[in-house]
Amino acid sequence: MDPTRAFVKNVRRVVIKVGTAVVTRDDGRLAVGRVGAIFEQLEGLNAQGFEIILVTSGAVGAGRQRLKYRRLVNSSFADLQKPQVELDGKACAAVGQNGLMALYDNLLSQLDITSSQILVTDNDFKSRDFRVQLSQTVNSLLALRSIPIFNENDAISTRRAPYADSSGIFWDNDSLAGLLALELKADLLVLLSDVDGLYSGPPSDPRSKLINTYIKEKHEGAITFGDKSRVGRGGMNAKVKAALNTACSGTPVIIASGFTADNITKVLNGERVGTLFHQDAHSWLPLTDVGSREMAVSARECSRKLQGLSSKDRAKILFNIAASLEANEGLIMVENDLDVAAAESAGYDRSLISRLALTPWKASSILGTVLLFFEISGLAKSIRTLAEMDEPVGQVLKRTELAEGLDLEKTSCPLGVLLVVFESRPDALAQIASLAIRSGNGLLLKGGKEAMRSNTILHKVITSSIPDTVGAKLIGLVTSREEISDLLKLDDVIDLVIPRGSNRLVSEIKNSTKIPVLGHADGICHIYVDKSANMEMAKRIVLDAKIDYPAACNAMETLLVHHDLSTNGELQKLVDELQLEGVTLYGGPKASSLLEIEEAPSFHHEYSSRACTVEIVSDVGAAIAHIHKNGRHVSNFQFSLIAHTDCIVADDNEVAEVFLHNVDSAAVFHNASTRFCDGARFGLGAEVGISTSRIHARGPVGVEGLLTTRWILRGSGQVVDGDKGVIYTHKDISLE
Repeated sequence: MDPTRAFVKNVRRVVIKVGTAVVTRDDGRLAVGRVGAIFEQLEGLNAQGFEIILVTSGAVGAGRQRLKYRRLVNSSFADLQKPQVELDGKACAAVGQNGLMALYDNLLSQLDITSSQILVTDNDFKSRDFRVQLSQTVNSLLALRSIPIFNENDAISTRRAPYADSSGIFWDNDSLAGLLALELKADLLVLLSDVDGLYSGPPSDPRSKLINTYIKEKHEGAITFGDKSRVGRGGMNAKVKAALNTACSGTPVIIASGFTADNITKVLNGERVGTLFHQDAHSWLPLTDVGSREMAVSARECSRKLQGLSSKDRAKILFNIAASLEANEGLIMVENDLDVAAAESAGYDRSLISRLALTPWKASSILGTVLLFFEISGLAKSIRTLAEMDEPVGQVLKRTELAEGLDLEKTSCPLGVLLVVFESRPDALAQIASLAIRSGNGLLLKGGKEAMRSNTILHKVITSSIPDTVGAKLIGLVTSREEISDLLKLDDVIDLVIPRGSNRLVSEIKNSTKIPVLGHADGICHIYVDKSANMEMAKRIVLDAKIDYPAACNAMETLLVHHDLSTNGELQKLVDELQLEGVTLYGGPKASSLLEIEEAPSFHHEYSSRACTVEIVSDVGAAIAHIHKNGRHVSNFQFSLIAHTDCIVADDNEVAEVFLHNVDSAAVFHNASTRFCDGARFGLGAEVGISTSRIHARGPVGVEGLLTTRWILRGSGQVVDGDKGVIYTHKDISLE
C-alpha cells in the first residue's frame, strides 16, 4: 500500500461522483457498459461492508439526446429546414433524470442491490431542518444496504444560471458531492472523470505529468487547465476547486478515471490511483509525487555538488550517516518490527520475512565460531569502512605522453545517476546509499512494499545527514511501483539501473528500458565435491553454504559429487548431514535413483530455502559441463549467462586449477563456502548487488563498479592539422 494512501484502511463511508463524460458516450447516449462496470465494483464494496453514496451527473446530456431524437422523429422535412431552437436545459434535465434512474435501477437490481433517488437543489441546504432530515434518511438507507443516488434537480433549480453559476452553496455535481461528503460525514470522496487524474497541464499535452498527490503550496498556480468537459458543466478546474474545499475541511478526495476497470476498488485498496487531495499533504513532501524526471534531475545536480567536495568532506558525510543510524536505532527497529509483523500477518514466505527483519542474528557454528551480529551496528561499521577507504573518485589510472608537451590521463569518475530497485532487504538501502555517496553518484531507490516503513525511516535518517551544500535530493526514495515505468524511460538522465531481486524483476526491467542494466537473475550456486576432497572439510563447506542463510543469492542450490563418493559411502554421509539440518533434497536422474529421493523438476531452480538439488557426475569435466549447461537460462531462443558463484572442494590442486580456470561464473572458489561471495566479506565495505553480466562489473559490485573513466588531456597549444605537426611518442608515464 502506498504510504500516502494508508488512510484508506479506516475508510467505511464513501461518496462516489460519476461525471457526465463517464456515464455518457461521445454521441450523448448512456454508456451502459461503463456504468455497469462501475456498478459491479459497487456491488463488491457493498458486500464488504462499505457504505456507498453515489452522486451522478448526466441527466441533462441524456435528456438532450432523447429530446433531439424525438424532435427529429416528429419533424416534417419543412420543419427541419428552419433554424433549430436550442432545447431548454430544464426540460432536458427532467427527461434525462427519468431515463438515467431507470437505467441505474435496472442495472443495480440485476446485482441484487437496492437503490434510492434523492434530488436536491441549492436552496434546500439553506435549511438546517433539511440537513438533519437528509442525514437521517441517508443513514437509514445505508443501514438497509441501499445505495442513495444524488443529483441536482436542475429541472426546478432557482439559480439564475444553473449551468454556469458558481456563487451558491454548491454550483455543480462536483461541489454537491463535496458538500454531501462533509454533511454526511464520509471518510472519502471519489470523483470519477474521463482522465486519470489531475495533470500538470492539459492531458493531451505530452509534456503534462500526472500529479499523484496535490500539494496546494506546490501546485497552486503552477497548473494549466485545458477546456472544460466535453459534455459536463465544469471540467477539471471545477473538480479541483471542489476537491480542495472538501479536503481542507477534513475529507480526503481522489480524482480518478471512471474509464479504467476496477479503479474504485484500487482506490480503496490503497493503490496509487488518480490524484489525492488531503489536508495533511503538505507534510508528505518526502513521500509525494515529485515528478520522476524532476527527481532524477535533482539527484544529478546534487551529485555534481557532492563531487565538488573534498575527499575528506565526502568521507565525513558517511561518518555522520553511521552515527545517525546508531543514534536512531530504536526508531528504526520500531518501524522494522511493524513491517515484519505486517508481513507475518499477510502470510509472506519465511525466507522473505528473514530478509526483511533488521534483527540480531547468529553466524552458524559450523565454521567453529559463533558470532553475534547486530544489523544496525553492522551497517554503521560497514559505512565507516567505506569512509576509511582510499579516495576512489579522480584517481589517475593511466598516464601517457602522446607527444612532447601533450600528456593524457585516464581517471576514475562517477557514473552519474543510479536507479536501484531492490526487494525485501531494508539494510540494502543503507548499503547502496553509502556506496553512492562514496562514489559520487546521485541515487534513486525503490524498495519492496513489504519494507515501506523501514525504507522510509532509513531514507529519512540518511538524507538528514547530507549537508545542505549537497542537498538531500541526492538520494530519492521512489514510493510506488507505478513510478518505475516513468523512471525507466529517462535514459537521458539515469545512467545505470541495478535491479536486486527475483529473476522476474530483473527480466521485466531489462525488457522495459534503454538504460544499461547491471544485475543477476537466478543465483544458481554449485558446489562440486571431488573424489580427492577432505570430507570433513567438504561437510563444513556444504552445510555452511546451504544453511547459514538459505535465502541469500550466494547460498548453494546444487551439490555435485564425484561418482566415487557414491560408491564408498561418503555421499550418503553428506546427505545424512544435510537432512539432519532439515534440508529437503531433490535429485538429478542419477542421485534420485541411488538415494531414493524425489527427482528435481529442473537443475535451473533457486530454492532460497532449506532445499537443494544433488547430482552425481563422473569427474571435474562433467561438473564443469553441468554448471555451464544449467547456468544458462533460455528465453525466446536467447541465452544469457547467469552463473553466480561456484565452488570445488578438492585436495588435488591440479583438478582444482582446471575448475577455477574453466568455470565461466562471476565468482569461482576452491575449498571455501559460496557464502563468501559478498561485498563486505570481499573487503569492498558494502555492495550494491551481485552482477553476473560481463559489462561493466562482475561479481559483488562495490565502489569501483559504480565508477567509469574520464580522459584528461593537458597540452601546450598543439593542434592536429592532419597530424603533420605532431610527433607521437605514446610513452607510459609512471603514476608515481
